[in-house]
Amino acid sequence: MMPLAQVLPPSAAITAEGHLSIGGCDLVALAEEHGTPLVVYDEGALRGMARAYREAFAQHAPDVDVIYASKAYFGQAMLRLACEEGLCVDVASGGELYAALAAGFPPERIYLHGNNKDAREIGEALDAGVGTAIVDNMHEIGLWEREASARGVRQRLLVRVTPGVKPSTHSYISTGQLDSKFGFSIEGGAAREAVDAIRAASSLDLVGLHCHIGSQLFDLSGYGAAAAIVADFAAACGGDDLRLMDMGGGLGIAYTRDDHPAAVEDYADAVMEAVRAEWARVGLPMPRVAVEPGRSIVGRAGVTLYRVGATKTIPGVRTYAAVDGGMSDLLRPMLYGAVYEPLLANRPDDEPTQTLRLVGKHCESGDVLVGEAALPPVAAGDVVCLPATGAYGVSMASNYNGVTRPAVVFVDGGEARVVTRRETYADLIARDV
Repeated sequence: MMPLAQVLPPSAAITAEGHLSIGGCDLVALAEEHGTPLVVYDEGALRGMARAYREAFAQHAPDVDVIYASKAYFGQAMLRLACEEGLCVDVASGGELYAALAAGFPPERIYLHGNNKDAREIGEALDAGVGTAIVDNMHEIGLWEREASARGVRQRLLVRVTPGVKPSTHSYISTGQLDSKFGFSIEGGAAREAVDAIRAASSLDLVGLHCHIGSQLFDLSGYGAAAAIVADFAAACGGDDLRLMDMGGGLGIAYTRDDHPAAVEDYADAVMEAVRAEWARVGLPMPRVAVEPGRSIVGRAGVTLYRVGATKTIPGVRTYAAVDGGMSDLLRPMLYGAVYEPLLANRPDDEPTQTLRLVGKHCESGDVLVGEAALPPVAAGDVVCLPATGAYGVSMASNYNGVTRPAVVFVDGGEARVVTRRETYADLIARDV
């Protein structure tokens, strides 16, 4: 059986040379050709997940908006792929909006997020004709009314509500509870105040509600709990005009062999059945539903390759193996303790006989990719593959310590293409004046 098959892309295989391959491409050969660190995406897996979402929700209703959450990875190749697969896209800044438009996304299929949109970003969205925006605070509602009125247009808005549901996930990616920087709390009346303000604004069109309870969720029961609370709120608001319900995202992926995420089909069933039941319970017609998968579309499809450099054993303490990347290309372990399971791309079948600490090259003690990595004995030159790094690695990458950001390669059917070139040293100082 393929080692770590559940966290690698479905196309993962072992070549006749004993190397790990994805999309029919030898990862060791890719590392030799393009250098490391290198991010590799299985294009077939990306398209497969996009289609799985569309098909799963189409079983329930023909008009569900599957909105790719571009913050997970907003490279042009990925945005074009999402557009080709019939997805909508959500953007959380003027920069992500620019990227989506550059990739050819029709503005009416763009949803704009952000808890602190400024007047410039709101103006850019209005000028582009963005289809729907999600509002997070009263200050923002005033900006939308001012900017839309000045342009003589009406803007479709959703009110982001926090239903008070705290799921079982890391506190930094839990967003549906009362104490959150996002959205209007239902408890205490802030959400109702927002609904009333938008209804009273001549240049704003309230079309529905949004809630997002958190990310990397395995337990689907939170969606039912959130739907019940939001349905009660919609009914209390006289919600005939609340005809779109965006349930956010949150479906988790497997980062390790111990993770067992729900299937996309089960997620679709949970969301749609909860909304249908709860809106019927309060006497409102079934709204059109939207969901925002990001991580679960791209996470498993991507891997990151590193080259081992120095190793060090401290007797009685531990062994360290350092690679040629780290927190500048994969921040999640340092940001919220994300755990990954590595393997060697050049020797994937070798028995993992030692536990070591896999660290990066940056001048920080906290630059630890995997605290307790089970690997075969490693040596300089080995190619480490870190699976399930397709979400948030490239998006969060930085130039800390003057390290250049990695190239990104899409693979499919034995062919590889560079979709983002590796940065150069000249890129590091190109903006300095």
